Amino acid sequence: MPRFSVIVPAYKVQAYLHECLESVLSQSFTDLELIAVDDRSPDACGEIIDEFTARDTRVRAVHLPENVGPGRARNAGIERATGDYLLFLDSDDTLAPEALRAIADRLKETGEPDVLVYDYARTFWDGRTERDKVAARLTEQGPAPFRLEDRPELLRVLMVAWNKACRREFVQREGLTFPPGHYEDTPWTYPMLMAADSIATLDRVCVHYRRRRRGNILSTTGPRHFDVFEQYDRVFAFVEERPELARWRPVLFSRMVDHLTTVFTRRDRLPRRARAEFLRNARAHYRRYRTPGTPVPLRARLRHALVHLGLHRTYRTLQAGVTLRRRVLKLGVKLARALRSALLQAHYRVQLRLPVRADRAVFAAYWGRGHACNPGALEEAFRTYAPGVRTAWIARPEHQHAVPPGPRPVAPGTAAYWTALARSKYLVNNVNFDRRLVKRPGQVFVQTQHGTPLKHMGLDLQEHPAAARDTDFAELLRGVDQWDYVLSANRHTTLTWERVYPGGYETLAYGYPRNDVFQRASPADVARLRESLGVPRDTVAILYAPTHRDYRRTQRTPLDLERVLRRLGPRFVILARAHYWQGAPLARRAPGIIDVADHPSVESLCLASDALVTDYSSIMFDYANLDRPIVVHAPDDDWAAYRAARGTYFDLRAFPPGALARSEDELVDIFTTGHWRGSRSAQLRTAFRERFCPYDDGRAAERVVRRIVLGETELPPVVPLRERRPVPSPAAPSQLATIPQPSGHLPVTEGR
Repeated sequence: MPRFSVIVPAYKVQAYLHECLESVLSQSFTDLELIAVDDRSPDACGEIIDEFTARDTRVRAVHLPENVGPGRARNAGIERATGDYLLFLDSDDTLAPEALRAIADRLKETGEPDVLVYDYARTFWDGRTERDKVAARLTEQGPAPFRLEDRPELLRVLMVAWNKACRREFVQREGLTFPPGHYEDTPWTYPMLMAADSIATLDRVCVHYRRRRRGNILSTTGPRHFDVFEQYDRVFAFVEERPELARWRPVLFSRMVDHLTTVFTRRDRLPRRARAEFLRNARAHYRRYRTPGTPVPLRARLRHALVHLGLHRTYRTLQAGVTLRRRVLKLGVKLARALRSALLQAHYRVQLRLPVRADRAVFAAYWGRGHACNPGALEEAFRTYAPGVRTAWIARPEHQHAVPPGPRPVAPGTAAYWTALARSKYLVNNVNFDRRLVKRPGQVFVQTQHGTPLKHMGLDLQEHPAAARDTDFAELLRGVDQWDYVLSANRHTTLTWERVYPGGYETLAYGYPRNDVFQRASPADVARLRESLGVPRDTVAILYAPTHRDYRRTQRTPLDLERVLRRLGPRFVILARAHYWQGAPLARRAPGIIDVADHPSVESLCLASDALVTDYSSIMFDYANLDRPIVVHAPDDDWAAYRAARGTYFDLRAFPPGALARSEDELVDIFTTGHWRGSRSAQLRTAFRERFCPYDDGRAAERVVRRIVLGETELPPVVPLRERRPVPSPAAPSQLATIPQPSGHLPVTEGR
């Protein structure tokens, strides 16, 4: 008996069916059967299904003798299903990578509920992706599983079959089936949620819902949209048969009114000659199912009046008025913004005519994020070595809490922001400032950059359009022309920057200021950091920090951290650091996994850890300054895809900073056998440090300030690598010894 039965009805989707079926069969979770139902499709759908059946034993083909529509086609799949849970997927949609594993884990975690509701994202024909706007209703916070009365807002989630996993025994017990006709999901999903004894949610995109250029079947004008009335008859009949569900009748009535008005007001649904008849039917259903005494919310009264009274023309007039009002307000907002922008630019032009102030410096990092990276370390050095220079930090309002006392916080797009850009002598950033910046004579732009380049950067991205996306290379070079100084941490970086960012700047090969803390921190500082993060004593803390795949729309988590931690045992904890562009944690909250994605300082996380696990992130070059173990996780297929799509400047797997894992199981073995800190790992790390860490001796920021602010030419000499004493690993030596394989560890082909 498989865990999942994935049912896919197919009709006239030959261009999309292959991708749909492949998205199921390529899942890392393999305990499934795929039931593909050919709904007597006149195109090649049946042949495609047969090809997959011959290729993979998990595929079961069902060829219907006549076209019955998606509802009955799904029923044919249900009749043949043997899995614990039923999942439905439309044949032009796809499962997101790792979706089935996430669903399986959540089902197990929540005690095998009757229904699991998960999220989806719309993928448009022009390449845009948009997550469901009501995704917040799928939060995993709070008790789980639950009943519908505990979370009635779930009835506001899209009422479709393909965003739910349903326990097959529950479906059979309740006699749930799909009816014929359009809107067949309605009498399936409402009864399912109301009848379920246990429901859970998964706050994760599991389905990519394709929005085709020509729309879907519901975008076709015709009389089949009258089916919606019979579908709600079926829903209310289900409630009538179960008195315990009577409390849901007012809610269903409200949802029905919303649905009927949506069908009526969409111009692509009903033929013009059928609109009056539709409204008469809607009025009859309104009177039939209305619960007397139920209040109507103010915002819904216009829709209810349309259906209740049949005020077609009145509704159209009022709707036109509402639309006009909305457009006027929208235009007013645009005009207000344009006026504000014009006033700010006028203010900026005035400020540009005033003298540049030699005692002012303005800093920013990562497009308005908090006090961080090389600019953050430089800002502190300005206050230490050039206290006469007053500093300001540009941060968006949501990040201003991360700006420490000292610099003046400035929000982007304000008058203070433009004043700072116009009047400050020193402009410091690890990316570019606003493209409208006018670089003035007397201003000094310090481009700190934010890492040593492994992946292709700058002009080299012209060879990699998937990664470059919409990069405007002319605008990029215009920004480069404003730079006066560029920081570099090693010879490789210097040569790369000067080639991919060609300009008239001067390179300061002084090291990266953000790494100074590695030489200056004390064991007491590290102990405080570990305590603040919740790292238990006598444990080995692994910092896991994978890079961002900018050539992917969906970021897949390269490692199953829960599985890794189970195999490593309780003497390990994982600090999971998602890339700041990822927007989602790397793993669910679980014992031993600490989500540190929102921690303001990655340098502090490095200090608090005993080892680093990464793939191709530039964090490895910074972490090497700590002289602590680094393990690179680079599977063959992933490394090949990364090099092809993004490009790299050297073969990391031929010159790694430590042990190299080509799979998740190899990664586990590296830690359980002690190779992560063995002699070979130390040799590789030493060679890596010699190449990429020649200047990071703890005084990089001081050198920069003395050179560009104080004008000194005799700078502090660089401490040789062999004489540096970075703060040691916080774990006791006994904890860093070879870790034995935990007893009863899971096999490589573990089921989830």
